[in-house]
Amino acid sequence: MTGNFQIRAAATNAAGSESAAGIERALARRLRGVRVATTGHALFAFTLIGIGITGLVVTPQFASIWQSVPPGVPLRGALACLCALVSLACGAGLLLECCAAMASRVLFGALLSWLLLVKGYYIVTSPMVEGSYQSAGETAVLVAGAWVLYAWFTAGWDLARMPFAVGERGVRLARGLYALALIAFGLSHFVYLNLTAPLVPAWLPAHVFWAYFTGGAYLAAAAALLTGVLARLAAALSALQMGLFTALVWMPLAAAGRLTTGQWSELGVSWALTAAAWVVADSFRGTPWLASGRR
Repeated sequence: MTGNFQIRAAATNAAGSESAAGIERALARRLRGVRVATTGHALFAFTLIGIGITGLVVTPQFASIWQSVPPGVPLRGALACLCALVSLACGAGLLLECCAAMASRVLFGALLSWLLLVKGYYIVTSPMVEGSYQSAGETAVLVAGAWVLYAWFTAGWDLARMPFAVGERGVRLARGLYALALIAFGLSHFVYLNLTAPLVPAWLPAHVFWAYFTGGAYLAAAAALLTGVLARLAAALSALQMGLFTALVWMPLAAAGRLTTGQWSELGVSWALTAAAWVVADSFRGTPWLASGRR
């Protein structure tokens, strides 16, 4: 039935005394014909499509979210093309009801593998460099967004063999991974203050204050998500902060034509992080904004 995966996603996150079956029936009437589960889902899918197209156009370079491949890796051009194709195919698949489960499964597996094998390489080789964790945190946010969609859309085989990774348990694990990424982001604002403060828009006063404030905000959001205290609010505000960083820092530079090649990549990453964070924030639908305690 059209709209099944949207209904399943909403039912997974439903709160209160109303049964999931009742919520599914209600949403079936309201979401008939809708092809996406949430706004974040749509934004993330279209972002992946854009990243895939970009990666194919600039091959053999890696698209923004697939960078940091260690030197010496063979067949870099082929790997870059493969990453771009995964982004494009999975992004498109997430928008098709018949393909959403498979697309979310492939995307989650690909991003998780990238986090462990590529970003993990830098953590192992440079464990005392905070930038290694910052970079891994970026991929972890993408993994968390993909994981939420995977937990929503899959059932059957995945539920029987990996019950911890799907459904409500999978969503909770994805939120935990997202929180760990926010810790890395927050710490980087303090460790790399000399790089963060200059990024604050010129029209804002007290650049150092805003660098510290936004870093502290990420750490506070991580604490809220890990403890369950004001978790929905924290998820939404952290996604908003990523979006504001994209809009206030990178967008004006792009509009003025002053972005370097590396900064264009940063813009792509920042946009993708915002989209993935939005998916995580959407996973709290049905949870009161000011709720305290794990659900």
